[in-house]
Amino acid sequence: MQLAASIFKAYDIRGITPSTLNEGVAEALGKAFGTIALAEGETAVAVGRDGRLSGPSLSAALVRGLVAAGVEVIDVGMVTTPMLYFAANTLCTSGIQVTGSHNPRDYNGFKMVMGGRAIYGDDIQALRQMMEAENWVLQSGGKLRQVAVLDAYRERIVSDVKLARPLKIVVDSGNGIAGASAPAILRALGCEVIELFSEVDGNFPNHHPDPSKPENLRDLIATLKTSGAELGLAFDGDGDRLGIVTRDGNNIYPDRQMMLFAQDVLSRVPGGTILFDVKCSQRLAPVIEAAGGKALMYKTGHSLIKAKMKEIGSPLGGEMSGHIFFKERWFGFDDGTYAGSRLLEILSKHPDASAVLNQLPSSFSTPELNVACSEGEPHTVVQALIKAASFPAPAKLSTIDGVRVDWPDGFGLIRASNTTPVLVLRFEGHTPQALHRIEADMLALLRSVKPDAAFAEAAH
Repeated sequence: MQLAASIFKAYDIRGITPSTLNEGVAEALGKAFGTIALAEGETAVAVGRDGRLSGPSLSAALVRGLVAAGVEVIDVGMVTTPMLYFAANTLCTSGIQVTGSHNPRDYNGFKMVMGGRAIYGDDIQALRQMMEAENWVLQSGGKLRQVAVLDAYRERIVSDVKLARPLKIVVDSGNGIAGASAPAILRALGCEVIELFSEVDGNFPNHHPDPSKPENLRDLIATLKTSGAELGLAFDGDGDRLGIVTRDGNNIYPDRQMMLFAQDVLSRVPGGTILFDVKCSQRLAPVIEAAGGKALMYKTGHSLIKAKMKEIGSPLGGEMSGHIFFKERWFGFDDGTYAGSRLLEILSKHPDASAVLNQLPSSFSTPELNVACSEGEPHTVVQALIKAASFPAPAKLSTIDGVRVDWPDGFGLIRASNTTPVLVLRFEGHTPQALHRIEADMLALLRSVKPDAAFAEAAH
């Protein structure tokens, strides 16, 4: 089978429909995934899809492939990615979500779980090899049943999260799939919810469903100003990431959200290890340690963070991209609706929710910058940077994921993206002067290795 190599990413399979990703690819994935699942003793696989226009046909083809491999398919229909993960934690232990996440509307893809673990890296390449060789094993015994999970999912959240007082909030789902479930769940918790763009529409007619980009939060900020609501929540296209905006229009980035979550979780799990990725603020680790926890910085990538949390028994993890993983009181997967609910639970204990968020430690930082590279070049550049990096004390060098240099007054990061051929850059300073100095030092290091580096704001 001829496949575009570009669709096999580090954490998922993703491409443009129908040119690189189509029903033939989906059916072949079903046959390969089903073959490997059965070999691992996994007899049932849950399948869900987000609200993209190509979702129904790709999902049907995927199901055909899985059934042909002899698998029992539990079709949970049109759901958020976290609801598919919920099905793969409560109805079975494997699942595939058909989703293009926050990518442009002509994209789609597959996020996968097998035997309770996120599929990434070598596992994805093993699927690719089987799909190309068509050496899957087809057998009888496959069957399909439909199961609705929304009621059980809503009940699990509502029975867990308790608000000390009702909050008035604005929820912007960006016409993504979260609009079909999140506003009703937040109402069931006791919130008064003003909805923006809850209608699921794969054309994304209002703005792109990616809350990590400030331009996608304009409608939310405008509605907060006029509605008297206390807080704004924004979801990405498949509902696994969350954006938070205060009443006065401040975007509370995920590394600052993690400060609040860590303090809360550590009050019940004293001494717990809290995981976060290399893009997060230098201000986060001291907050974790002050709350009695151990702070562990790790590689970027939702599948990598989930695997590491499982390995060390961490109660909480988070990424700058907006993936927040609660193991304490939850299943350990990333879920925008659940993270939003937990945030509201914490804030409901205070008379002024926005004041609590605005008081969290902050710094001056650049937006995420990307340097375009040729295929394969980013990792080569990073290896050269590791060799070339020599900053005098008190600078501390971390090479767990690219090059991160921490000074007493800020940090600089240059790493290779795992999903596209770019270098990812991020700089933070406790003062504007520190930020400027750190950015200059890190760019000088980069130009010593890659003189032709050109910078652009990350497009996600």
